[in-house]
Amino acid sequence: MATILTVSASPSPASKSAATRRLVDERLSALGHRVHSLDARDLPPEALLGADSAHPAIAAALDLFERADGVVVVTPVYKAAYSGLLKTLLDLLPQTGLAGKVVLPLATGGTTAHVLAIDYALRPVLSSLGSAQVVQGYFLLDRDITRDPEGRAVVAADSHASLARAVDRFAEALALHHREGSERAEDYVLMPVSG
Repeated sequence: MATILTVSASPSPASKSAATRRLVDERLSALGHRVHSLDARDLPPEALLGADSAHPAIAAALDLFERADGVVVVTPVYKAAYSGLLKTLLDLLPQTGLAGKVVLPLATGGTTAHVLAIDYALRPVLSSLGSAQVVQGYFLLDRDITRDPEGRAVVAADSHASLARAVDRFAEALALHHREGSERAEDYVLMPVSG
């Protein structure tokens, strides 16, 4: 199975985006993937804003991106764009920081007017970082994400089913990408020449 990095790009620990990321983690883990999670808000602000890639926490975050086969990015939408926290984190990646990786963009927001933020704001940035494939993202309305008495996120049934389909499409695209990559690698195996 694949190694997947899931990133929450909300500045709030109790955000709908962070709750969504935890649901994605659970689903991918249940599918047998190795999931590593990163809350961008936990990175040291001075090192993050200063692009200090030598700082241990920033270096560790960059290493998570490098080792991942796939990346899921979950962001709130503010003023019709993904979070500034996510932009700051993505700016730390090298220009080919997502090369060879399948990426799933997910967003949460208060109105369907923000749905296009995935395709018109976030997808171009992810593609410019060299992603092998940016699969179709999904947008969840804030009102469809509530909390149960224990504080766990509960997503409305229709949205939960759609989120599950988006995650499953991502997992399928990741499996196909790795299968094709293995087949290409086999084509380039050098056979010993007998003489």
